[in-house]
Amino acid sequence: MNREITRTEHSALTRQFTVLLSPTRRAARLARLLTTAHLGDWGLPTEAAAHIVAELAANAVFHGRVPGRDFRLGLSVRGPVLRIEVTDARGERLPPGAVTVPGPEEESGRGLVIVATLADRWGVVPGPVPRKTVWAEIDLAP
Repeated sequence: MNREITRTEHSALTRQFTVLLSPTRRAARLARLLTTAHLGDWGLPTEAAAHIVAELAANAVFHGRVPGRDFRLGLSVRGPVLRIEVTDARGERLPPGAVTVPGPEEESGRGLVIVATLADRWGVVPGPVPRKTVWAEIDLAP
C-alpha cells in the first residue's frame, strides 16, 4: 500500500503518506529515503525526521521483525505538527518507558535516545494485536 493524500480539514492542511515495507535493512534505508523525498516535496525540513525514521525503521527490522510480515511507515502533517509512525508485528516487544543513555561498553540502546532528543514528543501505542506503533512528533512552527 502506497498512498499520499493532501486535503484541507478544519482549516488545517493535512498531508499523509503511508507505505508497507519488508522487514529488511534495505527497507529500513528505503524508509529514510522516502521520508526525505516526501518531506522535501512538501517543503518541510527533513534532517531530524530522517534520523527518527532511520532509528524507528531499524528497530522495526531488528526488534519487531516477524517473517512474512511487513512494517508500516506513516508520515502525516496536521497543522504545525509532523507525526511519524512505524508499526511492526511484535506488539509484545515494547521499547522501554524511560530512555537512558547506554554506557560506552554497551553495543545497543542509542536509537531511542536519538528519537527522544530529536522529537518533541514520542511514545508507543500497543495493538491491535499482534502489532504496536512507535510514534514521534516534531513541531514544525518555532
